[in-house]
Amino acid sequence: MDPRTRALLEAPIVPTLLRLALPNIAVMAAQAGIGLVETYFVGRLGTDALAGMALVFPLVMLMQMSSAGAMGGGMASAVARALGAGRQADAQALVWQSVAIALGCGLASTALMWAGGRWLYGHMGGSGASLEAALTYSHWIFGGAVLVWLFNALAAVVRGTGNMALPALVTAAGVVVAVPLSPLLIFGGGPVPALGIAGGALAMLLYYLGGCIALALYLRSPASLLRPRWRQARLAWPLMRDILRVGLLGAVSTAATNLSIGIATALAGRWGAGAIAGYGTAARLEYLLVPLVFGLGAPLLAMVGTSMGAGRPERALRAAWAGAALAFGMTSAIGVAAALFPTAWLRLFGSDPAMLEAGSLYLRSVGPLYGFFGLGLVLYFASQGAGRLLWAVLGNVLRLAVAGVGGWLALRWGGELSHVFAAQAAALGVYGLFIAAAVAGGAWFGRPGWPRTPAALVRRRAA
Repeated sequence: MDPRTRALLEAPIVPTLLRLALPNIAVMAAQAGIGLVETYFVGRLGTDALAGMALVFPLVMLMQMSSAGAMGGGMASAVARALGAGRQADAQALVWQSVAIALGCGLASTALMWAGGRWLYGHMGGSGASLEAALTYSHWIFGGAVLVWLFNALAAVVRGTGNMALPALVTAAGVVVAVPLSPLLIFGGGPVPALGIAGGALAMLLYYLGGCIALALYLRSPASLLRPRWRQARLAWPLMRDILRVGLLGAVSTAATNLSIGIATALAGRWGAGAIAGYGTAARLEYLLVPLVFGLGAPLLAMVGTSMGAGRPERALRAAWAGAALAFGMTSAIGVAAALFPTAWLRLFGSDPAMLEAGSLYLRSVGPLYGFFGLGLVLYFASQGAGRLLWAVLGNVLRLAVAGVGGWLALRWGGELSHVFAAQAAALGVYGLFIAAAVAGGAWFGRPGWPRTPAALVRRRAA
């Protein structure tokens, strides 16, 4: 057995998670920093440009979270479970199934957003200069959607082997290049023309292109546990189905998360472009939590998947609760700090009074409940590793219902923007508590029934 696989099955849970997660979290934070740098410089172009990016951002995050967290989670889970069960040949073949899925999803993303972008952003509250800025950014970033999907697919199969270091290293190297590249392409310099908001999108795509090349070269090298060969490049439905049964459910969950943000953006649009910019800028902090929790969730997914594949569900559950405690503490600290000092975050991206007022209102309302977002999200990753995602998806759908219906009622009854944000806060609490209750009740082994300990879950499964 490969030493990485053995460590996932036998090493102490919390030290192993921390050893794998801490560098991963640091690099995921650096990756999120690319988007923050881009937002900072786009903010220098004016409120309309910032509002345009806020309109597109939920759709960009939908693509990134679908490719890395949803479908990518299905890929990593399938590889981890195959290796845990000793099916090396299947793990090799899963690389090609992952590449095929990434190419198909990337092309579909481009076609959908090029065809429907104007209609969608218009219904989200975009108009005039902010709508034109949104369309410019959207056409560029979704024109390279295949690169985003392929990068995250290759990174997922590598993480499924328990190797968190290589994707983290590739990401860190990309950040070093992308951070200075973004302002250069936005504002120009020397022979490089100023591309405006399109320059930020192009810098992001160049980052993903370099990452794809680096990960592909690694998978072809002797250092890789998975070494796919061209002669193996064929579709195998049973293996692809193993990815899709987790990935498609994850995509529903991801769509619900981003639809919640999109609905809130549309509702905030009733108060003007400043409110859209303020909410979109504040909500970026919530999106920043996603890669941070993903940094912990990726090794947790591999540990849970490998343990389940090896027939050790009790260890998988203990790992899940250890990860849940870590994620809840980390995201709670960030959320409380944001609620106490909202303008420290918002002034990084602009000084428009309407933007600052709306953004501060959101962070004071929702920030204290960010811990429940982290709790639900990390248990979502653990459920991916277990290959049992239904109840985690239902939790996200419930979040969407609470946020959407609550916000609609606030407008219908003549409520204020604060009432819309209160519905968002309640939705996060419901999301985290629902998923935690389902996992505690045995959702990985059938209908939840509230056993008290992992050992009771295992006995129930055996019965």
